[in-house]
Amino acid sequence: MKVPTQPEVNIGLIGHVDHGKTTLAKALTGEWTDRHSEEIKRGISIRVGYADTPIYRCPKCEGEEVYRTSEICPKCEAQGEYVRSISFVDAPGHETLMATMLSGAALMNGALLLIAANESCPQPQTREHLMALEIIGVQNIIIVQNKIDIVTKEEAVNNYNEIKEFVKGTIAEDAPIIPVSAHHDVNIDRLIFTIQEHIPSPEYDLTKPAKMHIARSFDVNKPGTYPEDLKGGVIGGSLNQGELKVGDEIDILPNVTGEGRSVSEDTPIRTKISSLHAGGEGFESVRPGGLIAIGTFLDPSLTKSDSLVGRLSGKPGSLPGVIREFTMKTHLLKRV
Repeated sequence: MKVPTQPEVNIGLIGHVDHGKTTLAKALTGEWTDRHSEEIKRGISIRVGYADTPIYRCPKCEGEEVYRTSEICPKCEAQGEYVRSISFVDAPGHETLMATMLSGAALMNGALLLIAANESCPQPQTREHLMALEIIGVQNIIIVQNKIDIVTKEEAVNNYNEIKEFVKGTIAEDAPIIPVSAHHDVNIDRLIFTIQEHIPSPEYDLTKPAKMHIARSFDVNKPGTYPEDLKGGVIGGSLNQGELKVGDEIDILPNVTGEGRSVSEDTPIRTKISSLHAGGEGFESVRPGGLIAIGTFLDPSLTKSDSLVGRLSGKPGSLPGVIREFTMKTHLLKRV
């Protein structure tokens, strides 16, 4: 969905496989975040998906119905007042894709933890995703009890009590629990209100050199494109600090090695920004908050199929050096 301004907060959609994360993203933003053929074929998210939505405030409505994602209020047809835009990060729920989920969690300022009302709680990845939020330190959490349309009232209440017991003593103990049916758009207005009340937009330091963790990278050229029409590679992620403008030079570290390349990992990949996109719109400059796509003059073979994921991008000379030996503290995810 196109948004009036650059999104200013990233909210993760996490939880067990097939609990409705991608369907909820569609209900909130109007976009289906499973875009790749294998995801569509298998019916699960494989890569970190993303979608943006604006938030409007109705000047006439009150209470839980005051915030909407449409400019015209569907209840009273009043012109909404634009509040902010949000990027949703749809993280895979399958156990074999846990590393992909963690890479998405690193971008999150808050999270919606989806739990299906038609299954016992907790399911394996529900537990693991909550532990991942604790490890990474995501504080602003809303629990979404999904699929209430396919259970009885008694089953929904029992599932609610299971959720309360599950989150006791965790980072999500005091998180609000919002029952919804993402498939039928039931109680989505209440969820939007809760997002506005519980997940604020963070403050960033714009005076520091721009720095971004790369979460996606693409070759946007279609097969058969003539050489003179080829576009440079695209990288995507979220700025942690600073600003970027079209025409700025950026470095990417570590460099790509192997496959006959003689370059060192310590030598940054340097390129210029050809375009900046956020929320479906082009911008001349971008700031932290929300997910952005950076068009470059890189050979698209370097960026295809997420090949630059995990690398760091930023202003030339500002990135930390490549480290080959380090000591780290581990957090083991408990398997159930």
